Amino acid sequence: MSDRQTQFTVLKAARLIDGNGGAVAEQAAILLEGDTIRQIGTKETVQAPEGASVSEIDYGDATILPGLVDCHVHLNGIGDGRAGDELTLLPDEVLTVQSAQNVRRHLYSGVTTLRDCGAKNRTTFLLRDAVEMGIVPSPRLILAGRPVAIIGGHLSYFGVQATGPTECRAAVRQLIKEGADFIKVTATGGSTRTSHAWRPSFNVDELVAICDEAHKFGKHVAAHCASSGGMENALDAGVDSIIHGVHKDADGSDNYRPDLADRIAEQGVFVNPTLGQSVSRIRQLEDDPSRAREGDDLGAMRRGSEIRMDHVARMRDAGVVMVAGSDSAWGFYEMGDFQTEIEAHGMAGMSNMEAIVSATSDSAKSCWVDDSVGTIEVGKQADVLVVEGDPSSELGDLRRVVDVYLAGDRVDRQNLI
Repeated sequence: MSDRQTQFTVLKAARLIDGNGGAVAEQAAILLEGDTIRQIGTKETVQAPEGASVSEIDYGDATILPGLVDCHVHLNGIGDGRAGDELTLLPDEVLTVQSAQNVRRHLYSGVTTLRDCGAKNRTTFLLRDAVEMGIVPSPRLILAGRPVAIIGGHLSYFGVQATGPTECRAAVRQLIKEGADFIKVTATGGSTRTSHAWRPSFNVDELVAICDEAHKFGKHVAAHCASSGGMENALDAGVDSIIHGVHKDADGSDNYRPDLADRIAEQGVFVNPTLGQSVSRIRQLEDDPSRAREGDDLGAMRRGSEIRMDHVARMRDAGVVMVAGSDSAWGFYEMGDFQTEIEAHGMAGMSNMEAIVSATSDSAKSCWVDDSVGTIEVGKQADVLVVEGDPSSELGDLRRVVDVYLAGDRVDRQNLI
């Protein structure tokens, strides 16, 4: 994967977006020393120490920005529309190989850090072993391992079903022993057929046990919440991130709750709204109606997407920090297309720069890794994305990837071995 020949590398481009939301820097340059960003400035001011061996690349009319941070993926997924209930029937070995393909796709598309929010058994931990051995190219991995679910609850088929505070604490301890970087809990049902999609799953005392135990070990907790009841319980328990953040009552009716939005903002909880799933599917069916399956209703999909985007805009107005996580490769959303999630944030009312921040610095904050990645800053890891054009003016330019750097190494995106 490495293409670095010298210790120092100077990258130059017409523009630089640092991921903090400030103005675009013109005629920019950065100096990389090994895996670290050492200087940021202009093409005239940035230079390696005198006498040092340095490689310079001028990308011309391009933009330098931080490597993207996708805070919500499912590496076991295929993105071919099969339900998780069928996906989990595949052998662990197949799911591990699929995960290896998915991390490569995401890396080549510009994602340099990802957080996996639930996989079967130890498949993603084994993948990380392969990555650390140099067998598989991959973004930085933030792994939950198996999600924590109630008996028969959403994603329960991936391997952890807990009842009562004691079992919940034991599950957290076991996952941390296995190498979990954070804890993913399903606070409501979801697409899992034995779950109740819009009803809370865990009781508050169980969620409190999960959060308390995770925080004791310095780990954060991300909670799947497909309804308002789940969000309320998650907030009572002290979760750090809410995934989906859907304002629905227990009967499935849409009902925006401003009181919950205010609480989320007051408690400083991040929300990952996963808007790209529906946008991706709508685009698929618009482009090729033959891909529709029995029961698909494009009009209903559009209306549902519009409601979610309206709710997200209202939560943002209340001060909630929205972060970008694709939820690929779940459902029909293949990995390697995090850009659709970012574009969906723009469709929900964010400016282009705000959408970029949601996929870089804010996403890194939600993953508790913003001390090292998510922005172009001196001293941080040299995770860099170079794209043609100017994504602050046209978000679609995030798809025009020229180069990806991970820890200062230029990724060989043509390497398919």
